[in-house]
Amino acid sequence: MASQPLDHSHQIVKRHLCVAADVEKYSHHDIPSQAVIQTDLVRVLEEAALLSGLDRASWARQAQGDQELAVLPVGVPEPVVLGAFTRHLAVRIGDRNAARAPKERMRLRLAVGIGVASLAALGYAGPAPVAVARYVNAPQVKAVLAAIRAANLVVIVSGQLYEDVVKSRTRGLDPEQYVRIHVRQQEFSAYGWIHVPGHAADEVRSVVQDMDPACPDGPRSSVEPVKPTLAHHDRSQHVVKGIAFQGSVNRDLNFGFPAEGSACEPEEAW
Repeated sequence: MASQPLDHSHQIVKRHLCVAADVEKYSHHDIPSQAVIQTDLVRVLEEAALLSGLDRASWARQAQGDQELAVLPVGVPEPVVLGAFTRHLAVRIGDRNAARAPKERMRLRLAVGIGVASLAALGYAGPAPVAVARYVNAPQVKAVLAAIRAANLVVIVSGQLYEDVVKSRTRGLDPEQYVRIHVRQQEFSAYGWIHVPGHAADEVRSVVQDMDPACPDGPRSSVEPVKPTLAHHDRSQHVVKGIAFQGSVNRDLNFGFPAEGSACEPEEAW
């Protein structure tokens, strides 16, 4: 008997924290090592949550080998997830790796975002699960983990969480320890902020600064919009859309409204 499609017509839209975890170079390990890594990944995530006062049992988890997507219940304290949880996670991974040979190290990329996440037939649907999946696989995040060999964990948070939570400096969060990047993955385009627990932001910045030269780290307001120059202002008239003009122009002319930010302004941000 064919399964019936889920009825979402009466579903209440809710915003959730979403966390995606992915193990570096998981496929390079043999089958027994992969099984150990999966077990250890679940264990360190549970230990970090317990030490942070979070209830992992209440997280809706979607596992896929070396990856886990977790949709957290509404009301979970965001500063705790971004602060204590990530710090404890870095320590627990470090403790685990200290007892292993270098080739058996487990190193993790973690993405945290917030937005709509709805239960679907194969897991979770919505912009937030998609966003963290793109963030955790961003080339810049992978490059930072590859370059900073002493690090066991690289965290990337969405632009919204950085603005709303990290910049509040609640629970020891320090916005100076995050580096902004621009993520382009398939149809997804947004800013994210990378943090490596136990390592300075300059270490991250030295890795990512040449990967996206059109989008230097820093506030969007530092980019001045380019405005067209008209030769005869007294003969120009502004209309609802665009600019109508008469007369000659003594330099290049750009049509349309000037850009509000850099050329790499993201289409969406979560």
